[in-house]
Amino acid sequence: MTDTPTIPYPRIGLLIDGEWIYDRPVLANVENPSTEAILGTVPRASAADLDAALQSSARGFEVWRKTLPSARAALMRRAAALVRERAEAIAPIFVAESGRTLTEVRNEIERSATFLDWDSEELKRNYGRMIPSEGQFQQYVVREPIGPVAAFTPWNVPMSAPSRKISASLATGCSIILKPSSETPATACLFAQCFLDAGLPRGVLNVVFGESDEVSRALVLSPITRLVTLTGSTHVGKHLSRLAVETMKPVLMELGGHAPVLIDDGIDPVGVAKLAANWKFRMAGQFCSAASRFLVHRNVYSAFVAALSQEADTWPVGDGFTPGVMMGALANRRRLAAMETFVKDATDRGARVTAGGGRLGNRGWFFQPTVLADVPPDALIMTDETFGPIAPCMAVDSMDQALEIGNSLPMGLAGFVFTNDMATADHLTRELQAGSVAMNCFTSPGAEAPFGGYRDSGIGREGGPEMHHSYTIAKTVAERRVRV
Repeated sequence: MTDTPTIPYPRIGLLIDGEWIYDRPVLANVENPSTEAILGTVPRASAADLDAALQSSARGFEVWRKTLPSARAALMRRAAALVRERAEAIAPIFVAESGRTLTEVRNEIERSATFLDWDSEELKRNYGRMIPSEGQFQQYVVREPIGPVAAFTPWNVPMSAPSRKISASLATGCSIILKPSSETPATACLFAQCFLDAGLPRGVLNVVFGESDEVSRALVLSPITRLVTLTGSTHVGKHLSRLAVETMKPVLMELGGHAPVLIDDGIDPVGVAKLAANWKFRMAGQFCSAASRFLVHRNVYSAFVAALSQEADTWPVGDGFTPGVMMGALANRRRLAAMETFVKDATDRGARVTAGGGRLGNRGWFFQPTVLADVPPDALIMTDETFGPIAPCMAVDSMDQALEIGNSLPMGLAGFVFTNDMATADHLTRELQAGSVAMNCFTSPGAEAPFGGYRDSGIGREGGPEMHHSYTIAKTVAERRVRV
């Protein structure tokens, strides 16, 4: 099952005011999901450390907000270049602590650099506007950086999630305090080092680890931070949002999803199944826009389920370093237990396992690519975010029924539509309540397009020009054109 090379794991520290701090009590161990071996430890920030990070961020903001846009852009380009230069050194560490495949982490490293590329150009277009005025008055609007940002990022995308938030902060003139996941800390720290080596001033980027509630309260309740952003679960997002209200600061939340896939009559079930397998089983299904509910027209349902099951049965699973492997381990024991619960609950309610269905081996957190057929709408997997390599399938009599089921949950992050009827395509893409909808393909917005959700899937958008709305404040200036 495993073929893990011996990799020197870097020491994890707190980044405060431009310096790495290592001599702190241990918060947690870092585990290799493929081998269950302990890679290293994560330090716990004290209350004094968190206060130092906040004070540093306040000073860094005063420097960075006054830095010329051209200088900010140049630094971001240097950081992106360093990310690419160090990709092959970062990738093995990324694989070891995440359980993902080498190909997947290389792709994420490159994706992270593209956020810096795009934002370094887009920052030049953070335009204000002139307002037509009457008489002796003139009004205009400028967009100013909102201030120090408190950012919280998850274990599943330990470089691209920090990159979205760091890139947007630096582009708009904000400083940022980042709290990455303690399960995949080295990837985030190695990414942060690229900014230091690119010449980022002290305090503009701080990185802290610690007990979650303690760090959240210190960063969110502080009057120093002016924006709270999270990529994570809806539960945590609501908690941080409640804290943010105490100091009247806005939030940017990219939260959970449960993406429906609406598959119409008349499509090629085998071809769509091949596309679906790639999007469902990549990253072991542990990403927020993963396909999670397959709502398939009854006329093509059996053929689609058979083709998807065949794909799942032949999907190569193993240690991320093994050549040819296309799916690695789940991130932790919790995800393995969740998958087992999903399968048992669905089968207890009448669903059929047509591929996979259980753990692989007895070392590491490997789970078989799994297809469940005839899943009833009240099954746990149809209502709770899966975040794993299980594809639940349900037959529907029409796309209107599929749409109703697709919109039935309080989450709405991503959705997918497969149809050859253009009127149906137009109707479904308009009516599907999700922040991003892909038609006849599986994809997720990159740097150039906004990404976020409806309702419980979040507030605000990351990526595209829309990201300026969260990281800046619009200021209206009125001038009276007379001597005083």
